[in-house]
Amino acid sequence: MAAAEEKEKPATRARLDAITVPVSSQLRSAGLLSVVAALLWYGQAALVADVFSALAAERPGLVPSWIAISAFLLLGAVRALTGWRAGQLGFEAAQGAMAAEREKLIARESLRSPLSGASASAEVASLAAEKIATLGPYITRYRPAMLRTRILPVVIVAIAFSISWVAGMILLVTGPLIPVFMILVGLAAREASERQMQEVGTLNTLLTERLRAMTDIRLLDASQRTVEGLTQGAEALRAKTMAVLRIAFLSSTVLELFSAIGVALMAVYVGFALLGEISFGAYGTPLTLFGGIFLLLLAPEFYQPIRDLAAAWHDKAAAQAVAGELAAAEAAPARTIAGTGGTSAQLAQPGRLITRGLRYRTPAGGELHFPDLGIAIGGKGPGEKIAIVGDSGAGKSTLLALLAGLARPSAGAVEIAGRPLDDDTADAWRAGIAWIGQTPHFLNASLRANLLQGVQEEDAADLDHALELAAAGGIVSRLPRGLLTRIGETGHGVSGGEARRLTIAAAIAAKPKLVLADEPTADLDEETAELVTAGLIEMAEGGAAVIVATHDMALAEKMDRRIAIGDVR
Repeated sequence: MAAAEEKEKPATRARLDAITVPVSSQLRSAGLLSVVAALLWYGQAALVADVFSALAAERPGLVPSWIAISAFLLLGAVRALTGWRAGQLGFEAAQGAMAAEREKLIARESLRSPLSGASASAEVASLAAEKIATLGPYITRYRPAMLRTRILPVVIVAIAFSISWVAGMILLVTGPLIPVFMILVGLAAREASERQMQEVGTLNTLLTERLRAMTDIRLLDASQRTVEGLTQGAEALRAKTMAVLRIAFLSSTVLELFSAIGVALMAVYVGFALLGEISFGAYGTPLTLFGGIFLLLLAPEFYQPIRDLAAAWHDKAAAQAVAGELAAAEAAPARTIAGTGGTSAQLAQPGRLITRGLRYRTPAGGELHFPDLGIAIGGKGPGEKIAIVGDSGAGKSTLLALLAGLARPSAGAVEIAGRPLDDDTADAWRAGIAWIGQTPHFLNASLRANLLQGVQEEDAADLDHALELAAAGGIVSRLPRGLLTRIGETGHGVSGGEARRLTIAAAIAAKPKLVLADEPTADLDEETAELVTAGLIEMAEGGAAVIVATHDMALAEKMDRRIAIGDVR
């Protein structure tokens, strides 16, 4: 396990670095501007030291007071403007990097085959939303703080040594203690952040699954147990979050202690040197009031970049945890669909769909064998109606996925008019397919918007006719706002059978060449099943080939032919 962890660390670091590559120029500019803003304060501190040392000694300063005050205000304005621009560039870089990571994640997940045993959708949603959002503070806070820490303390130490070697040694001795402590804290912070991120995904999955099953939970009278489960999940996340905050507060407290000690030592040295009690350290000359004030103003600034870095250290730990998840997700083997999932030019008239020696290796290691098929597609007259029958687990749904290019066969081929179903042809092929799944899925939009998904604009006027053919017109009339009624992702306001009839209406409106229906009559009463069957037959009468995977022999008997499958090795 230790070896695996050691191997994972470089991968995580490399993935975290890769996140910022597209915005590296913006990040570099933001970091340099933040350094310039800090350096401007050193000039302001020198002006303050000159003015106050001149007033105390009742002598003219190095520059007239009015010039010093004007220069101080001017430097302050430039410093504020520079800091604002640095923050703006950092924010833009963070937004760009997060958008790019979300786009890559969603693009990869959209190409994942539905048969690949993918991660829970809630986990993916959590990673794409709040987890990737934790990259923002890492980019806007940690990265600029790291650059300032590399430059500013060195500059201040050089200035301190130019005034007094004792002052320089105070900073040089107390400064390295902080990074040593931060390294120790960083190890614990990363582990705590990883546990917190994992718990965020777990709770997100738990909440999403319970919301989807809310009706079943009420029917089973399991509300109390569900509440207890969610409470336990929330308590676990609270504990993990408090562990991260505990480490963050501990690191801040210790850092403040070291900083206070360093500033106090500098103040003691400057005070006794100005009183004449300490006569060494200023290279054989007494420490001047200007030098003393300047050192006192610079001492807190020596620790400030390190304090900023420590405050952002848990941001880095959280980003490392997310980068580790992204790296693991990308490294995990995934089964993808054929094609790119985008739009494509239409294929020529398909003519015939043929399968030869088709096999599919399941995630469990078994291999499904399918008979060779030959199906006429897109011809004149009614389309062919085919029923795929077999026992549960025989591969009926898998065969439909293979025919749609939603999974890749382990052997054999699917051909369309003599062309293989591959990355070059799959997108155009799917554009002419209507898929009717076991569980209809809707967008959180109006019913009209859902039904017109994939429908050409010129065909939208045929929606009423499609609803009539699918025997779904009565469903629409019962809804509060008809086609403008907003339905949720699970089809709020319609039953399971009504949802399938609406899906059939959408398929009719899309005028597909091929309809693939997976258990379209499962769990339906006899009357509703007959309506769904009639809708499928209506599509075939309209010219579409219809292939259904079913256990319903009443449906199978109404098809033109039946194909039995069930060879599993």
